[in-house]
Amino acid sequence: MRIAIYSFSFVLFTLIHCLIAQDQRPNIIFIMSDDHAQQAISAYSDQLIKTPNIDRIANEGIRFANSFVTNSICAPSRAVLLTGKYSHLNRLRDNRDTFDGSQMTFPKLLQEAGYQTAIAGKWHLKSDPTGFDEWRVLRGQGQYYNPTIRDSTGEKQVIGYVSDVITDLALDALENRDREKPFCLLVHHKAPHRNWMPDTKHLKEFSDINLPLPATFYDNYSGRESTAGTADMRIDDMYLSADMKLQPEDYDSETGTGGHLEWAKNAPGNWENSYQRMTEEQRTAWDAHYDEVNEAFRAANLSGKALLEWKYQRYVKDYLRCIRSVDDNVGRLLQYLDENGLADNTVVIYTSDQGFYLGEHGWYDKRFMYEESMRTPLVVRMPGQIHPGEVSQRLVSNLDWAPTILNFAGVAIPDDMQGQALQSLWGDSKSVDWRSSLYYHYYEYPHGWHTVKRHYGVRTDRYKLIHFYHDVDTWELFDLQADPAELKNLYNSAEHQEIVKELKDELKRLQAQFGDTNIEI
Repeated sequence: MRIAIYSFSFVLFTLIHCLIAQDQRPNIIFIMSDDHAQQAISAYSDQLIKTPNIDRIANEGIRFANSFVTNSICAPSRAVLLTGKYSHLNRLRDNRDTFDGSQMTFPKLLQEAGYQTAIAGKWHLKSDPTGFDEWRVLRGQGQYYNPTIRDSTGEKQVIGYVSDVITDLALDALENRDREKPFCLLVHHKAPHRNWMPDTKHLKEFSDINLPLPATFYDNYSGRESTAGTADMRIDDMYLSADMKLQPEDYDSETGTGGHLEWAKNAPGNWENSYQRMTEEQRTAWDAHYDEVNEAFRAANLSGKALLEWKYQRYVKDYLRCIRSVDDNVGRLLQYLDENGLADNTVVIYTSDQGFYLGEHGWYDKRFMYEESMRTPLVVRMPGQIHPGEVSQRLVSNLDWAPTILNFAGVAIPDDMQGQALQSLWGDSKSVDWRSSLYYHYYEYPHGWHTVKRHYGVRTDRYKLIHFYHDVDTWELFDLQADPAELKNLYNSAEHQEIVKELKDELKRLQAQFGDTNIEI
């Protein structure tokens, strides 16, 4: 009897071990950049830049044409990713808040289900990461050159360009993983976040062209004076130092607020700290490019409209150069999957924590519910499940990221997650019952940067209704079909009052559905 019991136990143990060793659940790589606008990915638009590696994910998988965020600012978007809940429920409403790592997150659920979890790159949530077997993250916002990396043992400076460093950490996590477990790896890039310091190898790109001004570059905010018109995020007010990379000898004094009046006086010193952080070799290569550009700036003696348009060219070109490095490093990850036989069983997702203004409305930054900042790129590849080259027009949200990842892993989605798994939207999805509207809520006012008023609203396929509140009480209605640039506020238009009523009813319904009911409409 003992021999039989021993033999049965041995067979059972061997069977379980083999099942674990041959775990065929898909691996997951989630790549998120910071402030990467849809219009700066060639899978969405080829007007500004070519991004062949990000495009490869789209071409071999699905591109979501209408992907949005619930709160267009860095830390809140990351909290939504982790929890699958709106900001008022995960309790991280703006960048001043600290993430409560004790709450349930999708990495914790994956861990419980036998996945190995890791994150490399930008964290930006103040508390230490939880739910990860391995975490190596940037300190704070992180630096473009020679960033400081934190992990469970402390922190140290790593020599290199930040997009390369983050990808090195990600590849190291893959190389040293437990190969008997499926993995979920989060790769969070700093780029192309402000202040847009490109890698030296990309500094000369775009130098021989002038980028076209967006059609709304000289927006006068007519009909939106108390909302869009009060925001401090105009390219005209960018720092000459940190944003434009000018040295003290290149200009007489700092101009503008840079989006935060109290920080303006510190801008030259902050830029000097970033510049001095470079190694001698890096700084030599940097100076070889920018000394020539800055000398030309001094000689031109620009002012007014000419200075504004010079700032636009300088800003957007540096922004795009930073994206070059992100795309390069997406390629490195895809190559690793190919070379190690992992591509066929690994989900690859690329997105950004929100969109960004690249001169539209004369702006940089994000925050508003207007299209350029509410929109975010989203492409997903999973061979065997997603047909190459699919495009979805459905309204999707960063609320959907956590449920989608859990669904890929075969893990039950908690009832209190507020998004929807996206799997039903690829393949034959015409008959799928899907949402017809999205809810948005932004909180960071009057604290923080750029003086964008608090607001919430609803977006449908055609219309957008926004309510700005706190120290104003202003409504805006846009017909996105007739006015995709959102220049004409129709809220007081007599012929649109029925639409206003319908959208207010929908807004109330969404606020009740998502538990954001402490605001009167």
